Amino acid sequence: MMIPRSVIGDLMFTVTQLAKQCDISRATVLYYEREGLMKPAHRSENGYRWYGDSELERLRVIISYRSYGIPVANIGGLLDRKEGASQFQILRNHLDELGNEISVLKKQQKAIVALLKKPQLLEENMVTKKRWVEIMIAAGFDESAMHTWHQKFEEMEPEEHQKFLASLGIDAEEITAIRNL
Repeated sequence: MMIPRSVIGDLMFTVTQLAKQCDISRATVLYYEREGLMKPAHRSENGYRWYGDSELERLRVIISYRSYGIPVANIGGLLDRKEGASQFQILRNHLDELGNEISVLKKQQKAIVALLKKPQLLEENMVTKKRWVEIMIAAGFDESAMHTWHQKFEEMEPEEHQKFLASLGIDAEEITAIRNL
């Protein structure tokens, strides 16, 4: 139930109603509130949060920034430009980060393509650590990109990462070191 205009002055929405207006979950609205991006226009004696048109508009802007991939931690600076980096700088930094991620992903694609051209190398455990490093370098990876690749592999598929490293003939101590990057 919405509070009528006569009670507060504007139409007000509960957390659930606000979330429905933006097609997101109630939990997401509460998360943005915990992160300091949102606050209710009014809180009733029973603790209910009530949001008005300005909060609805702010939420729509937050959702827009999130759709661009802007981290929640940076959105506050975009919304409240009095402090911190300018909107231009935050967006420029994010664009640069996306460019770096795309570059790493393209290098990973090249490495996978190289393996797909000779799948028997992996199947027969013929790829050694040395050969794998050569493939990665040929695909454009530098030391930092190789670390990132291993970190993501470990993060996403730890068991498969372990198997992969073992298939390269790497000893257990070095495998542990690589997995702890």
